This record gives sequence, structure tokens and C-alpha cells, in this order.
Amino acid sequence: MNILVVNCGSSTVKYELLSMNDNTDNQVIAKGLVERIGIPGSRLEYKTNHQVSYSKEREVPNHRIALEWIIEVMTDPEIGVIKDPSEIDAVGHRVVHGGEKFTASILIDDEVLKTIRACSELAPLHNPPNISGIEACQALMPKAPQIAVFDTAFHGTIPEYAYIYAIPYEYYEKFGIRRYGFHGTSHRYVAGRAAKMMDKDPSKLRLITCHMGSGVSFTAIKNGKSIDTSMGFTPLEGLVMGTRSGDLDPYILLYLMEKENLSTKEMDQILNKKSGVVGISGISSDTRDIEAAAPTNHRAQLTLDIIAYRAKKYIGAYYAILGDLDGIVFTAGIGENSSYIRKTICEGLEPLGISIDKDKNTVRRREAFINSEQSKVKLMVIPTNEEFMIALDTYQLVHDLER
Repeated sequence: MNILVVNCGSSTVKYELLSMNDNTDNQVIAKGLVERIGIPGSRLEYKTNHQVSYSKEREVPNHRIALEWIIEVMTDPEIGVIKDPSEIDAVGHRVVHGGEKFTASILIDDEVLKTIRACSELAPLHNPPNISGIEACQALMPKAPQIAVFDTAFHGTIPEYAYIYAIPYEYYEKFGIRRYGFHGTSHRYVAGRAAKMMDKDPSKLRLITCHMGSGVSFTAIKNGKSIDTSMGFTPLEGLVMGTRSGDLDPYILLYLMEKENLSTKEMDQILNKKSGVVGISGISSDTRDIEAAAPTNHRAQLTLDIIAYRAKKYIGAYYAILGDLDGIVFTAGIGENSSYIRKTICEGLEPLGISIDKDKNTVRRREAFINSEQSKVKLMVIPTNEEFMIALDTYQLVHDLER
């Protein structure tokens, strides 16, 4: 079964075409990215499993045109991998927010699309482009089932006492204000891979999965289910991120808005675009730049110290609610590549049975154990693969429909 995975951002479309079956020889046929949609300099990147690479600039005013271009390239007589769009059997869409309604992936129909649209109020930067991608694919491939895979779904098992905020309860009832959590597809994938690496039943493991990219979220997973996660009502809550503040005293917002005469839109920009790593360091939102500058720059070193300190606090808190710990997983751009950040996070956690091995910790972008022989807790680096999880859910749902 050929499955197209579509991940629409505000100005991008990431895509992968995968061949899926009941065996384990699933493979990526082609993948790429259209970026700068609606912005001058739009570009398509395309690569196949036969090492064909293609890159070209063209005006791309919207997501529909971007997806038309993707299909055009994939069906090109010279560099394409399929002859006709009808060879795409199903489409799996990343949808950021499913609210309380969707706690599992689902076949998209008019009612589902209506509910996803209603959730746009909770994710105004993410759900609208997700919807644009769905509508474009419905028009381009009308016979292919469309499946929605939600970032929030994995966290649907978080108990009420962990997701309710201590504000008047009526705001939860009226507006759905609660902890939702994000990166769920990534956390679910690496938790499953961790169980396989450890040769353990996932329903008997207690894990902390650390998704550390430009966005950062940690999740406590008990017996295969998410029981708490660091991101909350929006992806702004939690740990220090590339440009997002993470946890802070909410009164700071009111104080700054009064002192600086800021509008809510300006405050939103500060919290989401000008804070976090870039806000503390004043250098960059990329931790690679911060690590390079740290030896001679106090604010750069301070940024790294804060990242590690906040991470230790979450690991300690999640250890407490899990009651014990079998493993910690590091994933995404920083988690998969920064040996320094992994090391500084784990240092000082030896009383919890967490001990990192200096030599094993040099690993990058591949699955590996990085704990010392003395460590009670397994420490793992696992590259995330959200596209595969979306394809797998799509395959399983469509397969069930055909029975």
C-alpha cells in the first residue's frame, strides 16, 4: 500500500511517500519539502530511495499549489516514482490539535473535518494549514482515504488531576482550557522503539521520553500510556525552547504589558518568538550556536545551564509520579545530536540510578544505549520518526476498512 504522509506548517509542506505492508520491509519511496509557501523564493526539495535528488524554485501561493507540485514531481516520467496519483492508496495527515474529541487517529469525513476546524481556536498557527493540506489532498486524490493523526492524541490518557489547571473550573467547561500536550506521535514512536531495544513489554515499562528540538517536551509514560507531559494548553508551557519561554510566573505577563504598554499580540510574539534560548543568550535559537559560543560568552553558558537545570527538574518530578524508572529516551534534533546537553542533564542524577557513559554518549542520530554499566536506568538515543507512525496508523485504519 502506497501511503503519502503530509505535514503542513504555516509556510511549509513536508511529505513522504511510503510503501507499507504487513511485513517489516516498509520503505520510504520519496520524501521532501516545499518551503516558503506564500513567500517569495518558494522551493521544492525532493529525494527518492534511488538517490534521485531534485530542487527547484517556483511561486507557490498556497498549500493546494504546493501539493499539486509535489504530485507533479512524483509522477514525472524522468524523476517520478509513480505513474499516476491513483497509485497513492491513502493519505495520512499530521494534525496538531484534536482537542478532547480525538484520542486516536481517525478516517476524515465532513464531520471530522468540522471538528478539526473547531479545534483551530486552540491551535491557530497549526490547525488551519493542516486543514488546507487535507482539503487539497481530497481534491487531488478524491478516491484515497484521508486519515488524521493527532499530536495531542497520545496524551488523551493523562488523568484529570494532571490536566486541570487551578483556575475557575468554568473556564475548562466553557473554553476547554486544560493540559493537552503535544509531540504525541514522537513520544509514542520512541517509547515503542525503547521497549524493543530493551526487549521488554511496553505495558510494563516506566519511561521518560525527552523530545528536544526547537520545541521541547518531556512525557512520563507508565505501562505504555502518557500520564503527564510538559507542554500544556499550548506548546508554550514547559521546558526552555528555541524561541519559547516555557514555564514562568503568569503575573510576569501582566507586569510587562503594563510597564511596556504591550498589546496581547506583542506579548504573544515575545513569549513565542523572542524568548527561550534566543531570549536568554541574545545569540541564536539554535543550541549548536550556543554551545560554540559558551566557552567565552557568559549568557551562552547560562542558557545551557538553564536548559539542563529545568530538564533535571522535570525528570525528578516525573520519576516521582512514575514511582520508579526503567528508561530515559533522548530524541529530536538536540536530543539525538547534542552529547553535551545529554551529559549535563544526566549529571547529578546518580542518586536516582541515572549514570551516563562518556564514550557511549558520543553517538549521534542513531539508536544506542548511552548509560554506564552501573546505571539502574537505561539511557537511550532514539531518532524520532513521526512520518512512519503516521503512515502506520494510516495503513492500519485503511486495512481495517477494507476487511
